[in-house]
Amino acid sequence: MKKNVLIKPIISEKAESLSENLNQYSFIVDRRANKVEIKEAIKEMFSVEVASVRTMVMPAKAKSRNTRSGLVKGRVSSYKKAIIRLAEGEEIDFFSDI
Repeated sequence: MKKNVLIKPIISEKAESLSENLNQYSFIVDRRANKVEIKEAIKEMFSVEVASVRTMVMPAKAKSRNTRSGLVKGRVSSYKKAIIRLAEGEEIDFFSDI
């Protein structure tokens, strides 16, 4: 059973500044994936050389919002985030197909 390691890239202001300045890219990954599996998935999908992988589990957060019918409470699930640093001269272009 092969699991889908990479779920989606994180596109935010902080992630964009990391990619522009430090050649690091952020992804949401499967909770069960380890650093070696993440590195291999990046190599296979984007054909780039990976220098290092850092992972962290982002905790769940409680959220609430006001609506016409009152206060609605919910939560955002926890997820695993990976920050990948590419080798010198390598680059990933997420917007090439647009």
